[in-house]
Amino acid sequence: MHSGGHFSLIDQLKENENLPDEGLRALLRDLTDEEETYLYQTAAAVRQEAYGRDVYMRGLIEFTNYCRNDCLYCGIRRSNRCADRYRLDRDQILDCCRRGYELGFRTFVLQGGEDPYFTDEKICDLVRSIKADHPDCAVTLSIGEKEHDSYKAMFEAGADRYLLRHETADPDHYAMLHPAELSSEHRKACLRDLKEIGFQVGAGMMVGSPFQTDDHLIADLRYLKELAPHMVGIGPFIPHKDTPFRDQPQGTLKDTLHLLAIVRLMLPKVLLPATTALGTIHPRGREMGILAGANVIMPNLSPAAVRGKYLLYDGKICTGDEAAECVRCMAARMEAIGYRTVVSRGDAKH
Repeated sequence: MHSGGHFSLIDQLKENENLPDEGLRALLRDLTDEEETYLYQTAAAVRQEAYGRDVYMRGLIEFTNYCRNDCLYCGIRRSNRCADRYRLDRDQILDCCRRGYELGFRTFVLQGGEDPYFTDEKICDLVRSIKADHPDCAVTLSIGEKEHDSYKAMFEAGADRYLLRHETADPDHYAMLHPAELSSEHRKACLRDLKEIGFQVGAGMMVGSPFQTDDHLIADLRYLKELAPHMVGIGPFIPHKDTPFRDQPQGTLKDTLHLLAIVRLMLPKVLLPATTALGTIHPRGREMGILAGANVIMPNLSPAAVRGKYLLYDGKICTGDEAAECVRCMAARMEAIGYRTVVSRGDAKH
């Protein structure tokens, strides 16, 4: 235990899993190097109590980059005429899972734009097929906003988890990042539905998104505490050259690491990825994320031919690698910092 300064705020956050707004603001902004190190070490210790030094690997399959939405920050937004569009077919997706299974993956994440071609029926068929081939695996969907009955059908087909970043808990800020037909209210209603249906749910936000303030981030932390999701996906905002936000500054490594550590202390048993975006803004970004309290990494299982096309932001890493290469690389990176990638479904501990 340290006394005084912001050390005591970090201890208090660990003890109570909460702090007043002013305390959170201080941890987001005002730390000395020593305090920052202490924040990360404390978060890593809390993560180790729940998960040891295991890092869970998720196999990411980016199966379509068509999207009906026009979110201002996203490279696959509807009105980006420069995007090279693709869809994987059923056989290609199942083949990604088979290869991933051989490489030791026990969670597959099907991620795509909100593509009307992939009807509920098609998604449910995919989920059932993956579960039939790999009954010991978890299937995670990350395909945007749907209605309650669609989510229910997917859950009944065997989907285990659903990732839907809330993006920002503040409705006015949400409106600055999204077209008028999307609302923070509907996004949160989707997350409530998903939890109520029985999914393991992931929420999360971009760090340093355009117009974001510390008050927005504090509202995000309060919202996450209230929602109590199983997973929280946090990554830095990175601009994409073919979007209205092309000239906005990107989110920083420091802000992202601070938030990862704070989320770990507020939600000790949450699954917390060190994202590809973090690895994109710094060569050791993912390692630093793990050292700040994260415990999940998501190597890409998509066919190498389409990897360079699923570009939500510029500069994305690993777009040319084969899946096996990514897995070996991540295992070595984790071992180098004293962690180990494990073959496991990697469910949340709560």
